[in-house]
Formats: sequence, structure tokens, C-alpha cells
Amino acid sequence: MPLASAARLLSRNLRNPLVLHVAMALVGTALVILAVAPMTSLLVMRSLRHDGEVRSQLIFNSVKDQVAASLAVAGDSHLLPFLERLTEDEQLLALGFCRNGTLEYATKAMPKGITCANVVRTTGNSFIMAYDAGHRLLVGAFPMTAGPTRGHLVILHDLTFAEERVSRARAYAALAVIVGIAGVGLLALASVLAVLRLWSQSLRTAIADTRRGLEPIPQLAHVIPMPPAMRSLLREFRAERPEGDGLQIQWSPQTLRRLLEERLPGTEVIAVSNREPYIHNHVDGSVALQIPASGLVAALEPVMRACGGKWIAHGSGSADRETVDGRDCIRVPPSNPAYVLRRIWLTEEEQVGYYYGFANEGLWPLCHIAFVRPTFRHEDWQQYVAINRRFANAVIEEASRPDPIVLVHDYHFALLPRMVRERLPNATILAFWHIPWPNSETFSICPWREEIINGLLGSTILGFHTQFHCNNFLEGTDRFVESRIDREHSSVTVGGRETMIRPYPISIEWPPSALAAQAPVAECRSAVSWRLGLPPAARIVVGIERFDYTKGILDRMHAIDHLLAHRPFWKGRIVLVQAAAPTRSKLSAYGALQMEAEQLARNINARHGSDGYRPIVLVARHHEPDEVYELFRAADACIVSSLHDGMNLVAKEFVAARDDERGVLILSTFAGASRELSEALMVNPYDTQAMAGQLERALVMPEAEQRERMRLMRDLLRVRNVYRWAGQMLLDAARLRSQQRIAESLAAVERGQTRGLQPVPLGRAASRAG
Repeated sequence: MPLASAARLLSRNLRNPLVLHVAMALVGTALVILAVAPMTSLLVMRSLRHDGEVRSQLIFNSVKDQVAASLAVAGDSHLLPFLERLTEDEQLLALGFCRNGTLEYATKAMPKGITCANVVRTTGNSFIMAYDAGHRLLVGAFPMTAGPTRGHLVILHDLTFAEERVSRARAYAALAVIVGIAGVGLLALASVLAVLRLWSQSLRTAIADTRRGLEPIPQLAHVIPMPPAMRSLLREFRAERPEGDGLQIQWSPQTLRRLLEERLPGTEVIAVSNREPYIHNHVDGSVALQIPASGLVAALEPVMRACGGKWIAHGSGSADRETVDGRDCIRVPPSNPAYVLRRIWLTEEEQVGYYYGFANEGLWPLCHIAFVRPTFRHEDWQQYVAINRRFANAVIEEASRPDPIVLVHDYHFALLPRMVRERLPNATILAFWHIPWPNSETFSICPWREEIINGLLGSTILGFHTQFHCNNFLEGTDRFVESRIDREHSSVTVGGRETMIRPYPISIEWPPSALAAQAPVAECRSAVSWRLGLPPAARIVVGIERFDYTKGILDRMHAIDHLLAHRPFWKGRIVLVQAAAPTRSKLSAYGALQMEAEQLARNINARHGSDGYRPIVLVARHHEPDEVYELFRAADACIVSSLHDGMNLVAKEFVAARDDERGVLILSTFAGASRELSEALMVNPYDTQAMAGQLERALVMPEAEQRERMRLMRDLLRVRNVYRWAGQMLLDAARLRSQQRIAESLAAVERGQTRGLQPVPLGRAASRAG
């Protein structure tokens, strides 16, 4: 009979050891999958819910004071827009405020099924899972008091993505089990059974540890030989962890220090830049301290004060050599030393070739669309390579451990990341390009384009101000360098080493230290008007820049000229105070710009001025931060008319200076800051008539509108300050370091496999771990 024949055939085949092993492996595989899948689902869902609860608590802690203030003073006119902005986070669905059993100030996406009755009564100060229209929601209610008002802030996170994560986790877990057990099935029966048992345990533990951001437990390397599929699975889980770590945190120096202590304990931080944060010069027979006019210094110096470490920079001051120790180092800031500044000395010839030549006659005009022809000379390139090598050697000398975090800043050191990588392969190198990155067609002008890109790809992470500049870099890399580009995760792999390409919009410290000693706004205005001889009733527009052809100084002067010519009403009623620090005076383009600006100011003053009135007051000297903030506070408007800029922190500093919530920011659309400060009046600096129109609009803007725009921009800068900028890079560095340790652990397992290592019995592994 067919059934009897089938039974006999099965009986004969089962006596074959190979068939028996395969059959048992298949059965074991099915059993392990059935055991692992529910556990994986439970662990992943529990982890996602825990993340949601932590995020909810962080959001509540960050916003409760502002919510309470809005409830006590302004009501929903300011509270509801604030809550709506918070919901821009893709996982944060809605927020609302329950008072007396009624849901008030609910954001637009608040589900109708969520009411105070079923949320507040059930949760109090805890969490529940809810469903609305097939969506899984995590609902948290937090009691708070705002004066006489008592209620609960309700925070909803959308966990719909959790089902997809759980399904994916089950699929990957099943795949890993199948691949692993297929190899184990070729061993003897006893080995198969032992490895199946240990595999189930290791898989659950590894997934749970990876979800929590931990390494796999060390003894697993001796017990379980993980195949490449398992390594890919762990990387996939880690890659899918939410990118928004710390987005709702109120970043501060204390937060940054805590981040280093918790996520990067014992880490050594070394920063590299051309410009030093403190310059010592001989002035009138004594040594004077000067803080340079630099956006890089304004951003990086507070970070180094918070992190400590060492800052390597060019010693450019006339008294710099007299103030350092035997190792060319000095502790700074002078009033409260927090980190070490090491100065590197350059000869005049080196500075001309490396700094003035290749960096500022070549790369600077190449990267800025200002229609100045870049100049590339072979001797300048040789100096550029040599100085990059000198600074890289200084990094090696200053590093006291093999895996420091090295912060490389700006276009002066495009080659340094690769040079440091060759000497310190375990270093975490964070390079940040502070200026725009051009498209590949423009960048192809550079004769050494491949060397520059390869140098930057020695970094662990390469940062730009905007995603647009990241895209340009990836496009240029794809065109000029043999590499593997992962556009989904925005990374480039060269020579087996991956570099992450990320946007990190730079910002300023909050609150600014220069603001602490400032007088009230009215006093600042009186002082500036008296010192510069301005008409008492004149509206003041300020521009604060270095004399650089990318800043649009001439263009804003032409806009003032156009406004006065076509609207004579403003003669005697508007003054542009242009503070411009001379810079790179050895380059003809910069000297010519300053002379042209001075002549243009004289012409406009002659055309529209009168006794006691100059429509343009040009102050060509360096201004200390206290002076800059005094000008900001005295102004009715600030104009930033950059022709092309990576970010331009002047715009953010003006907003930070106006704690009175007055004043209007006029901002070029070609500055990176325009991507964030959308409440500014946007201008095209090439359109003189339109810029004149925006100037007039700024001067007649009602106070209520000024306050609304300024409040929104200040709220943004309060959250997106320079500590968040640095924190996001350091968080990404911490994640990559953890991934590297996991990869090294798994690589050690694979090396053990190639030597024929056998699985160790669980008892022996446990005893070694103990």
C-alpha cells in the first residue's frame, strides 16, 4: 500500500545519520523560531514603549515651564503654536492640556477618541496604550500647575511603526536562526542539540542588548560562533534606532559634560582649527588679549569650555610666543581656565602659501558663489600639504591614548583627517566643513580634488551645515573618487572604512556670555548714538561682518542708496552702521573691497547726507563681543546680505541679543541661517530694489509683529544652541564607537572560527565569565 511504502522509505532514510541530522535540524529550527519570535516581539515592543515613555518625560520636563507661563499670561495665542511646533517630531503625534475634565489647547492631530475622562482618570502621572483608527498610541498625562490653573499636559506618541519593527525583528531573527542552524546541522547530534539551545539564548540576549545600546556580553564570543548574517542583523537593529537622541533635551554646558561622562567616559577631546580662540598682541608697550571675529571661534569656544581637552591652532599674535610654556601651550580662558591651547608657529612664507594662497585664494572662492575666480598654484598646494602634516603631527603628540575624539574644523585642514587616521587608526575623527560645499561641476576646477575628498574621508563623521551641502559632497565623491556610497544612510566607504556624511547646523551658546554684562536696550541705543554722532530720532540698521566679498557689504549699501533715492522721506531718519573688521589684507581682492566700500560710503553720504547726518557710518576695525552685542541691542534692524554663506552666525547673535523681543532681522536667502530663521525678512542681495523694500518694511513693522517673529526665533535658538550642535555630533560618535566595539567582538568570533575553535560548554564559559 502507498502509505506502508512511504512509512518503510521514511524508516530506512531515518537510519541514515545525515538525513537524521538534517531532519532534526529542521525540527529544531522550527522550534527555535517559534520560541524566539514571541520573545523578540515582546522585547522590541517593550523597548519601544520604554523609549516613548522616556521621550514623553523629557518633553514634559523641557516644556512645562513655558507651558505654565503661557497659561498664566498669554493663553492659547502663544501656547498652541508652541505645541504645534513640538509635534513636528515624526513620532510625537499630538499634545493637549486637560483642565477640569476638558481637553483644551489640543493640537490639530489630537484623535477624537482621546478625552480627559479616560486619560487623566486612568493614568494620573503614568502611561497607557490606546488605539485610534487602527493606530497604536502611547498616552502620557502629567499633572502641572500654572498659577491658579491645575491640569494635566497630555502627550501622545504614535507607535504605529512598532508593528513594522516587530515584524521585521521576527523576520530577521528567524533568518538568523535558519542560517546558523543550517551550519550546525552538519555536526554530530550532540553538538547540534547543544548549539541549538545556546543559540536561542544568545540571539535573545544580543537583540536585547543591541536595542539598549549595549555590547553583546563578552562570554558569547567563546560560546556562540556568530555568522555574518547575525552581524548584519545586529547592525540593522542598531541602524534602526531612533535618530532623535536628545532632541527634546535642553542643551547646556552641564548637559554636554554629562554626555561625555555617561556616553564617552574617559574620552580625550582634541580640537584643530587655523584660528585660535585667544590672541595675545603687543599694544602700547603691553600685552593685550584679543578674541578674533570668527564664527568658528564663537561656536567652538563655548563647547571646549564645556568639554575640556586641547585646542591646536595657529599662533598668530605678536605676543603669542611670550605667553606660552615650553610646550607652546597655555591654559585658557585666562579668567577661568578650562582647556589647553597649543599654538603652532608658521613662517611668513608658509602662511602666504598655505593660508593666503591655497586656502583663501583657492578653496574659499571655489566654495562660495561670489564670482571671484579661484587661483591654484602648485607651490601653494605644497605648503598646504606640509602645514596639514605639521598639525596632524601635533595631534599625534598631544594624544595620550590611541582613541581620542579629534574635532577638525574647516577648509584649512582637508587633508588632516586622513593623516591622523594613518597614525591613530582607532581615533574618532569628527570633521566639520564650515563653508558651503560646491556642486561637482564647480569642484572639478580644483586640480587636487581627489586628494581633498580622500583626505576628508579619513573622518569618522564629516559634517556640513545643510543637507544640500552633504548632497553636493556625495555627488562630487561619486564622480571623482572610487568609493561605495550608501545614499540611504548617507555614508561613503573607501578602503573598507566608512565615513558618515551628516548635516549639523551650527549655532551659538545660549544664553550668550556677552549678553550678561549688557546695559538695557535704551542705554545701549543712547551710547551708540552718542559715540557715532547719530541723529537722536534716526532708525538704526546694523551690519556686522569681516571685510569679505561673500558678505554682500556693497549690496546692502546700494539698497540704502536706492531707498533714499526713491523714498526721500527716510533722509535723516535712517542710518546704516556697518562694522567691518579688516581681514586677509595681503590679498588684493580684500584690500580692493575695503577701498571700494569706503568710497561707496563717501559717495552715498555726499548724495543723501547733510550737516550732522550721514546715512552710512562705516567703522572699519575689530569689535569685541561686548561692542557687537551693544550694537545689536541699539539697532532697529540687522541686515545679513550674504552672497553665499555656510551658516552666518551674525544672524543668530542678533536674535540672541534681543531679550527685549524687539528688532527685525533681514536675512539673505543664500545664508545657511535662512533654513532655520524663517521668521526673518528674506532678501535676495542681488535684487537691490527688493532689498530696499524689505528695509522699509522692517522700519515700519509694528511692535507686536516684531515680538512675535523674534519670540519664535529665540525659542528655536534656545533649543538649537551650540551645545546641541556639538552634542549631536558626540552622540553620533558614541553610537559609532559602540558599533565598532561590537564589530570587533564579532570579528574576534569569526577569527576563532577560522582557527577551528569548537563551541565551549556553557558551564565552562560561565565559570570563565565569573
